[in-house]
Amino acid sequence: MLRKIVHLFFIILGGTIGYLYIPDIINLLDFTDARWATSPYLGTAVGAIIFFIVSYWLAGYIVGFLKWVEDALIKLPAGDLFFGSIGLIVGLVIAYFINRPLQDINIEVISQVIPLFIMILLGYLGFQVGFRRREEFINLMNINKKDRDKKKVTEVDNEDVSLPKPKILDTSVIIDGRVADICQTNFLEGTIVIPQFVLGELQHIADSSDVLKRNRGRRGLDVLNRIQKELPVKVEIYEGDFEEIQEVDSKLIKLAKVMNGIVVTNDFNLNKVCDLQGVAVLNINDLANAVKPVVLPGEELVVQVIKDGKEQNQGIAYLDDGTMIVVEEGRDYIGKTIEVLITSVLQTSAGRMIFAKPKLLEKAQ
Repeated sequence: MLRKIVHLFFIILGGTIGYLYIPDIINLLDFTDARWATSPYLGTAVGAIIFFIVSYWLAGYIVGFLKWVEDALIKLPAGDLFFGSIGLIVGLVIAYFINRPLQDINIEVISQVIPLFIMILLGYLGFQVGFRRREEFINLMNINKKDRDKKKVTEVDNEDVSLPKPKILDTSVIIDGRVADICQTNFLEGTIVIPQFVLGELQHIADSSDVLKRNRGRRGLDVLNRIQKELPVKVEIYEGDFEEIQEVDSKLIKLAKVMNGIVVTNDFNLNKVCDLQGVAVLNINDLANAVKPVVLPGEELVVQVIKDGKEQNQGIAYLDDGTMIVVEEGRDYIGKTIEVLITSVLQTSAGRMIFAKPKLLEKAQ
């Protein structure tokens, strides 16, 4: 069907050009005096036939190009297409007002060629501005809407209302899985935002040929499914993308700035970059360290010595939260559950480390 439309377009175009110009070309060449040769109707027929023949050579390329444009437009999110179209319309309106005085000039280049160039240029620039700055426009609209809503609530209830910021999940925290348990306890307020580009990276990991990566990716997809279907939180899939930015972490930071949101991660490097750029961040590892049970020197614990330590006669045990306990003189108790006495607690960048001695040795002394 599309190919037939292209052929029809070429026939109409050829007929129009033939009607307007072929009689003048024949008169200019002056190779016949016959009146019928300069008839515009003959020119219409000749032009239509010539362009119809040419269309068989060009139709395949044109149809392919139109299908490529169609596929690209279909893949665009509705919001991107909407703001791009608005920008295009604004650009064409501005071009119209600029071209009106130019059309009154008698110079053909200025009155015909330049207006066409201005229309194409401003239409293109308007589309690009509307398409690429869509996030800022959406954010501006959301801010204005929030301001209006806050004003209405203040007028009715005469009290300030502050909405919780959206929480934007990165790939590492989704794969980690603990964020689902945190959501279940209602510690994360507001909307949980899952960007489409994070889903794409997660799917890429799930399709990896490496078994470990594939399992991690599938676990992340299961975590998202649980958050979306089983937990009492509002989940939003962000469809937009920042095509000019390549790195997923950089896209997350940009999205957090646009949405005025908070990045949720357990990536140490992303945490530092967010701090440097003034973006709020919640680190799951920091939360885990903060809620670990506090032990003090002199307290008694019951632990199971699992293996020997690096130093001579040391044994290693662990608390339920994974905190390592170094038991001095504990090598002889490997595989046994014993009472230990805490001697010191050391906080390192890797976490908390506890040093202890078997209580039996302490009593023997």
